[in-house]
Amino acid sequence: QVRLVDSGGGSVQAGGSLRLSCAASGRAVKDYAIGWFRQAPRTEREFVAGINRLGGDMLYADSVKGRFAISRDNSDNTKNMVYLQMNNLVPEDTAVYYCAAIYGVRPWQDSEHYSAREQYDAWGQGTQVTVSS
Repeated sequence: QVRLVDSGGGSVQAGGSLRLSCAASGRAVKDYAIGWFRQAPRTEREFVAGINRLGGDMLYADSVKGRFAISRDNSDNTKNMVYLQMNNLVPEDTAVYYCAAIYGVRPWQDSEHYSAREQYDAWGQGTQVTVSS
């Protein structure tokens, strides 16, 4: 199993940047792809970005392409760090952001699988991002 702790949220003005961090720990953490989701009030939790087990392939929601970048540090076998660099933030990015882990045996090209929140096995506690205009 894998345990996730996400952090790095805060309040910024439109056009600003934030970097979220997700500490993914556990003996099998290298077998999991990691995704970021977000949930604004009165909306469903939506996929934002994902990265495969090795950190070489990424997937982004259309709404964040070109502004957000996901990366992964696997240098520690039992604790991997996943980052979400968020640039040019807009008020519509305001939400609670969650990192999540999915057992990554399917081909990464199966984007529908990796962007579906119900497929994820473990979740972080969430971190609030607020963007003011």
